[in-house]
Amino acid sequence: MTRVLHVVVAGAVGGAEQFLVNLASRPALSGAEHVVALMTPNPKLRALFADAGLAVRDRGPVRENPLATLARSLGPWDIAWLAQIAREEKSDLLHAHTYGSHLLAARTGLRLRLPVLRTEHGTRHYRDPTCGLYRHWALAHTTHIAAVSSYVADFVASIAPEAAGKIEVVLNGIDMTRFAPVPPLATGPFTFAAVGRLNPVKRLQIAIAAMAKTQDVHLNIVGDGGERGMLEGLVRRHGLEARVHFLGHLADPRAAIAGCDALLNTTRAEGLPLAVLEGAAMGRPTLGFAGGGMPEVVQDQQTGWLVRDDTTEGWAAALRQAGADRALAAQYGRGARAWVESRFDIDTMCKHYGLVYSALIDLQRTSACRLQQA
Repeated sequence: MTRVLHVVVAGAVGGAEQFLVNLASRPALSGAEHVVALMTPNPKLRALFADAGLAVRDRGPVRENPLATLARSLGPWDIAWLAQIAREEKSDLLHAHTYGSHLLAARTGLRLRLPVLRTEHGTRHYRDPTCGLYRHWALAHTTHIAAVSSYVADFVASIAPEAAGKIEVVLNGIDMTRFAPVPPLATGPFTFAAVGRLNPVKRLQIAIAAMAKTQDVHLNIVGDGGERGMLEGLVRRHGLEARVHFLGHLADPRAAIAGCDALLNTTRAEGLPLAVLEGAAMGRPTLGFAGGGMPEVVQDQQTGWLVRDDTTEGWAAALRQAGADRALAAQYGRGARAWVESRFDIDTMCKHYGLVYSALIDLQRTSACRLQQA
């Protein structure tokens, strides 16, 4: 079997990390043995991988700040550690998943002459000027790029046209058995659930401000992060404590999804929101912004609602519209389940990555033979 070393440098638990669990815990489908080289300050991330039974080579607690990222990416210590792990694990290729892993994986692949696959889960780091250092060098020394949506693929190609030829779309997959449909709520207030890490890109402040312009709907916020204190303060200032609830980080989001009528996602440029796919698999529609990769997941007025008026009043109007018809929301939820079944099956995703792994190794061997012959 192919031996894959996944490079993860991250501080939070999010969609990219859950995606890795979904992929690496199904070796028979991907035709690969998976090992995670982990650098994180977050014990919850370690626990996520350990609880999933993944093989982890842990660098130990590391710092996560711009200076630490720069030292890790350009210095000799972490690349030496990663290269040693790759040798000990007899890795056939490196698979990078997070911004902090991009340059590190590219340098290690170059040192060991191993192919490097990179999954682009979103576009946030491309929009951040502080993440631009050596971006094009890392892309040039990445063998192949798997984008989680057409939106992400097109965005990366627009930023780095020279990399367009190495990009392909590999849609994220959902475990349709684990995230089985659950009957929608029949009584009580119409409830939305916002699931994800609490950081600025999620823009949950606009959701809270919009909630203040509604009367009957409720909102459960699932996740943790640096913005939690600020968001809790907004809830108090708007007097929404009875209708907006913080559930914190949940290792298993299914109970929170089952306890809502619809998901809410206020991010402007999601790559491919895993929580929305999980909610759809459980028969829950989503109210989301009509941008980024969201239209690839939510079919407006069929599997959910897409918001085009990106103002507080626009979101409030959408919340009121969705919350006014529970029967219609349930109908959209059934459509959402059928939609993800047709496009986002986890078996298909894992098999696709297996084909990518095999193709990259074959390409590497062919290149090595040509070098020897020359």
